[in-house]
Amino acid sequence: MGTVNYRVEGSGQTTVKFSLKALDAEPVRGQAEAVGRIESMLIDQDAFAFLQTRVTHLGVTARFEDVLKTFPTPAGHLPPGFRVDTEFKTGGLLEADLVRDISYGADGELRPTSLIFSADSANPYEVEPIAPLLGNLTCNPGIIYDLFINNPKANVGGKFTTRDEVMAELGRILGPGCDISVELNNPFEADFNKLLEEAALFKEMLSEYRVIIKVPHMGPVNADNVHQLMEGDKRLDLAYDKPATADAFRSHQLALMLREHGYRINYTLMFEPYQTALALQAKPAFINSFIRHRATQSGKIKGFLDAYDASDDAAYLIDLRKYLLSTDYLASGDTEHDLLDVRRIARTIIAQRHFADDFGSDGLDGVRSNLRWLRQSNLPDTRLILCSMEGDHNYPDIDALLSDPDYEDMIDRVVLTAEPGYLARFASANQVVSYQRRFMNAAATAK
Repeated sequence: MGTVNYRVEGSGQTTVKFSLKALDAEPVRGQAEAVGRIESMLIDQDAFAFLQTRVTHLGVTARFEDVLKTFPTPAGHLPPGFRVDTEFKTGGLLEADLVRDISYGADGELRPTSLIFSADSANPYEVEPIAPLLGNLTCNPGIIYDLFINNPKANVGGKFTTRDEVMAELGRILGPGCDISVELNNPFEADFNKLLEEAALFKEMLSEYRVIIKVPHMGPVNADNVHQLMEGDKRLDLAYDKPATADAFRSHQLALMLREHGYRINYTLMFEPYQTALALQAKPAFINSFIRHRATQSGKIKGFLDAYDASDDAAYLIDLRKYLLSTDYLASGDTEHDLLDVRRIARTIIAQRHFADDFGSDGLDGVRSNLRWLRQSNLPDTRLILCSMEGDHNYPDIDALLSDPDYEDMIDRVVLTAEPGYLARFASANQVVSYQRRFMNAAATAK
């Protein structure tokens, strides 16, 4: 230990650290330039004492060199989005590796907060202003086509015409430090080789280090009935909770197969906490908590139940049934579903979501459950994406939850994603305007 010159004895003690260069080890032949990028890394006194008499050479792994080839970086520096791991090997070699980890910025420096921010957008124009703050981006066909390519207000001048053009531009804007989650156009494709070909295109475009393949839960939807969602009233004739076993677990199988081929997986369309333990069996890099629609629906369902309980008027149950039909709690053929069973279904939903108590009244019961599942999982690198937010309360409520001591140990497992414009709202406050008025008027009097 070293002591700086404070007046109070014992104050200001500092831990002495040493750079790898202080080991005075030779770089492996042909790796001097790469080794020069890690020589300033610091190790503690105990590690230095152990390594000083044992390390004769410093080297890097093949992956280390491939990362530098993939993301050209000025000499002496490391690209963002990677953690430096070292391994002491036989023969006196200390070998450094670059491991994908979006917790890190350039040169192996941790990001300012353990919480990672993400954009839920495929619009390069709105992603660019927030790009330096992001560690992840998520998109899907709806975001790519409906909200951007086919939206003349967003796709100014129709500059972008294909998905690949959009993804390439997003990759350029975001740089190597940001993961990019992309979804295959047709996850119901029976030929796995075709899915692999599509995934390979993304890997070629974004690199294996940045690309994440989004695999959606499929429930009762399959290759034979998916057309129902695109024709006529676009309703499915099967209830969401009565899928064939093979259909419900097709996404798990797909995730595992893609993972076997080297892809990291973002397991998406997770709305209920009871999906979590099963989803984790697919060993995903990311799981999700969808917040917005689920919380809104819970509020409306509780409103119908409260109105019925207060009045005993069956009209409220009829309206409730219509609502459950419109939101896919009931299948398309359930237009005359028994009203007492409608009430039972609704009460079960509210009870499971704890919407009438403190655990879930803010709509974040799924978030709490998912964090607890991650805490006890055997997947230390899996993160939870909090997504689908809107309104006055979602972000502030999440901010409060993540600062709760009950979850402080899980903050580094969370990625918060939203539309850039939604995040922008919470980068401001009313007094920002008030103070800028004062400052700018004062500055205008300068002579």
